Amino acid sequence: MNEENLNKPWKKGESGNPSGRPKGSKNRSTIARHWLETSQSVKNPITGETETMTQEDLITLSQIKKAREEDTGAYRALMDSAYGSPLQQIEETQMPTIDLSGYTAQEIKEILNSEKQDEE
Repeated sequence: MNEENLNKPWKKGESGNPSGRPKGSKNRSTIARHWLETSQSVKNPITGETETMTQEDLITLSQIKKAREEDTGAYRALMDSAYGSPLQQIEETQMPTIDLSGYTAQEIKEILNSEKQDEE
């Protein structure tokens, strides 16, 4: 495509990608939700009773089984899913305020240079 065409807006109703994804096709999240919601009759590994469960239920129970077998990653994933990820706290410290109004610019430079030399 030449540079002239890049700067022109598309006409109303005209696609910028005419050979793109076909109309009516499902996106990945729609397909995943469909299969996660699919049910089947299985024995619940926790209660031992036969129940109708979704794939999402079975996957969650699988994570619980892993967590009970000391898989800390599975435990963390379950806790984050159930209660949300913990927020990272950042502590802000404030530098002390120094009144430099009584100093000349040259005196301030000398103070800063002397402190810089002390650090080295």
